[in-house]
Amino acid sequence: MGSPALVRPRWLKTRIPSGETYATVRRTIKRHNLHTVCQEASCPNVAECWGTGTATIMIMGDTCSRGCRFCDVNTGMPGALDVREPGAVAGAIRDLGLRYAVITSVCRDDLPDGGAGHFAETIRHIRHRCPDTIVESLIPDFAGDHTLIDTVAGAGPHVVGHNIETVRRLSPQVRDLRAGYSQSLQVLRHTKEMHPGIFTKSSIMLGLGESTDEILEAAADLRESAVDFVALGQYMQPSARHLPVKEYIHPERFGHLKRMLCDLGFLHVEAGPFVRSSFRASDISDIVSGRRGMRPTTS
Repeated sequence: MGSPALVRPRWLKTRIPSGETYATVRRTIKRHNLHTVCQEASCPNVAECWGTGTATIMIMGDTCSRGCRFCDVNTGMPGALDVREPGAVAGAIRDLGLRYAVITSVCRDDLPDGGAGHFAETIRHIRHRCPDTIVESLIPDFAGDHTLIDTVAGAGPHVVGHNIETVRRLSPQVRDLRAGYSQSLQVLRHTKEMHPGIFTKSSIMLGLGESTDEILEAAADLRESAVDFVALGQYMQPSARHLPVKEYIHPERFGHLKRMLCDLGFLHVEAGPFVRSSFRASDISDIVSGRRGMRPTTS
């Protein structure tokens, strides 16, 4: 028999999504026939993010070609790309008046370019129709192909995010075998080396059995790869078929880890039980736009 499931602590309770702004975001996403990672990945922050007019739009369908053991997005054979989607995404962002937009995607290993061209086209549409919007592209690894990474980065996002997800030791157990800890670091490192005007970002889930030393090692690896922003959040098991939670991390420990990571030199660290890679993404907008004396991004 396996170990009994952990009881979810009181600090991990979320409110039921509601409110006028939440309803507006939901209607806008539905009208443009788009997907959001907020819905597809059962994100616990949907109430807060949508309630403040923020959404992370997921392009290239709602079915991922990979099967990571932590993720609630559907897996299987994805469908054909919708050529109208880049324009629809830009239209939704314009209608919502977003200052900061996060665009992510499922993995599309079924496509010759992994969907990099479609991703880039979406970014170009947003930059053209929403020139005042800061664009973050949260990308897959594109099998480590530098040409495909450059295709997306060359379209002019202000931030390129790619998640290492977990510590080195646990990566093979947590992620699809086509992904990899070292490969993800190379994605981030290459982005910064070839596109120095772009800010880079990554995130780590906690509660899968990692130690503090392993968390700090992963953070140091990210800094060595010149990553600017990092997020730490609590892993929560989406269903019985996903990896079980090994530990619920207390908010005070998140605060302690945040202080240690800030000492490593990241420009911004977000840490807490409900933090996800795109949680409160707009909090870094002042840094990205250069309003705190940082360098402005080029596109």
